[in-house]
Amino acid sequence: MAAHNSRVSAERNSVTRSVLARRSVRAFLPRPVERATIEEMLELAARAPSGGNLQPWFVDVVTGPPLEALKAAAHASLAARPEGETPEFAIYPSPLPEPWRSRRFASGEALYGAIGIPREDRAARRAQFARNYDGFGAPVVLFFSLSRLFDRPQWTHLGMFMQTLMLLAAERGLASCPQEAWAAVHRTVSEHLALPPERIFYCGLALGYADEAAPANRARTERAPLQDFASFHGF
Repeated sequence: MAAHNSRVSAERNSVTRSVLARRSVRAFLPRPVERATIEEMLELAARAPSGGNLQPWFVDVVTGPPLEALKAAAHASLAARPEGETPEFAIYPSPLPEPWRSRRFASGEALYGAIGIPREDRAARRAQFARNYDGFGAPVVLFFSLSRLFDRPQWTHLGMFMQTLMLLAAERGLASCPQEAWAAVHRTVSEHLALPPERIFYCGLALGYADEAAPANRARTERAPLQDFASFHGF
């Protein structure tokens, strides 16, 4: 029993360390990630829960010349249509009410403050945002999609799959950044990945090794205190 308790404690510590280590990294080293490592993480992440064990997720893992071609196509699309391709879903409600508006604002200010871009320098902010479509220099970007017949429950299950994957990456010393920004060029992504029409594209996930010297990676976001989101009953 003592050995079992020790193993469970070590596993919990490992999960906690991964949760605390995971953050959205916006500058990566060019160091490649082995395919075997990604395959291992994806197989483990597939243990994430899903209602009825549907496992509704699909993942396209892209690197090398195919990734460079997709990046170029994304930039070309946005140059032609700065407003983006016709969205298939809203990333945020409009208008975004409080307290969520302030949280989003603070997140942006943390990033731009870390890299020294003032609020009035709109051109520099646009240039920084455009780095989304370079995967922030990550050598690998994963693209997630699911069947159009699914609704909010299955989208939630996809999110749990992605979170599990990001924690597994953190455990292995890898960095990640989930990128809903790719939804702005969903047609371009779907075309390059040859996604079937019955599938809807959700987002990208940059994966690689963090460039710890990059100013962008000094940005940290805060979390709301427990009392702001949790209610306890019967304790």
